[in-house]
Amino acid sequence: MSNILIIKHGSLGDIAQACGAIQDISESHNNDQIYLLTTKPYFDLFKKNPYLTDVILDKRLARYNLIYLYFLMRKIKKLKISKVYDLQNSSRTSFYKKILFPNSNFNNWSSSETTLPKNKTKEEFDKKSVLERFDHQLQTSKINTKHTMLPDFSWSCTDISKIKSEYKLEKYIVLFPFCSPHLAQKKWPYYNELIEKIKNKYNDQYKIVVAPGPDEINESKDINALCVLDNGKALDISQLSSLIKDSKFVIANDTGPAHMAAHLGAKGLTLFGSHTTAYKVSIERENFKAIQVNDLVKLSTDKVLEKINLN
Repeated sequence: MSNILIIKHGSLGDIAQACGAIQDISESHNNDQIYLLTTKPYFDLFKKNPYLTDVILDKRLARYNLIYLYFLMRKIKKLKISKVYDLQNSSRTSFYKKILFPNSNFNNWSSSETTLPKNKTKEEFDKKSVLERFDHQLQTSKINTKHTMLPDFSWSCTDISKIKSEYKLEKYIVLFPFCSPHLAQKKWPYYNELIEKIKNKYNDQYKIVVAPGPDEINESKDINALCVLDNGKALDISQLSSLIKDSKFVIANDTGPAHMAAHLGAKGLTLFGSHTTAYKVSIERENFKAIQVNDLVKLSTDKVLEKINLN
């Protein structure tokens, strides 16, 4: 039996995307101990993942914080890791590689760099979708990729019957009209207009709800929808997963909850401007689709409404 390390720091959408790859790694190492290195927002969440033995916290302090770095690396080295699967593929994890396995190749450190196709540059390879890149990385590392292209995030769900009872949620549509302040180009500006059209079309058969993050609660007051909270606080990731999975439909900007919805099997729609493509981020699934436009300001509510399928 060996100890295997997976690295996945975030963000939320990336976490949902990577869960199929994590499952494939675990099933291919079914006689080994599987550890995951992640950051604080996802530490408790990954504790619930059935494919992991344990989770290690990386506070991601500055690299010149030598004391922190020493203790983190010592903790990992004590596990006598035989192989690392770097699913973050960042400059930081490349830095960790130099410390943990300075002379490594894809036999003991699997990353997009160590498994790069011989006939492609990194820039060319990165044009592929996120899941295609994971699939190539793991196949090159001799992993059977049964789930990588079909991530299932449902392990993240929890019981929210109390919350659903409090808000009388039976048939409901979830909207995610928010985005990070520095990513305003991802934000579609017509959610309130869409809400009115949905209510008119379906004669108020469906409650329309929002589930803001901690920094979005004040902003949610500007949306004409029921704001779902847990004792006045934002839902945690597991609660949010369950809210999404039990919904009739999800409409979202290109944010973490949209990727959660895609990999929870929820029916829904995400709205893309020119910042990236739905293909590149691997968000379209059987039940979850995207509208791609050059300018979100020019995307009409009627165009969005016609794509909403509640059957």
